[in-house]
Amino acid sequence: MPNFRRVFVDNSYVFITVLLNNRKRTLLTDYIDNLRGAFKQAQSVVDFEIYAISIMPEHFHVILKPLEINEYPKMISLIKRAFTKGLPQELRVELAKEISQSKINKHESGVWHRRFYEKTLTSQEELNHITDYVHYNPVKHGLVQRAVDWEYSSFRKFVRDGFYQEDWCDFSENVDYG
Repeated sequence: MPNFRRVFVDNSYVFITVLLNNRKRTLLTDYIDNLRGAFKQAQSVVDFEIYAISIMPEHFHVILKPLEINEYPKMISLIKRAFTKGLPQELRVELAKEISQSKINKHESGVWHRRFYEKTLTSQEELNHITDYVHYNPVKHGLVQRAVDWEYSSFRKFVRDGFYQEDWCDFSENVDYG
């Protein structure tokens, strides 16, 4: 079994990406209230601040700052578990049919990719860069033409707080000079 090493730097932000097992599914936006509830449930157990977030149909990116840095893996586990339990039973049964024997042997659900990806952010420049990445992600994936139009992200909060202009990364009027 792999032994993944995680970096735990006190008082730092962590950029995390979590994927669904089946990237063709749209569970995260289809069951957005369930996902929001899962985050709240995790926050009742592990103290963390969500700095920025963007939820796509089949994955999400979040920048968070946990009070205890070594607890973010537990937080992700709690979110995954609460979200899965909140799905309709018939859907969970259907998803269980999509998983490998390895996941069955490990009693995994079929909802989530086994691992999550994380990066500890070590500077303000890196935090700003990754925040841009998080908010641009729905545009990158072709879900919207403007970051402000994606309702499942913290972009509008950042606009209200003066971090971005509302038309940041607005490519809706690009002209093709080709």
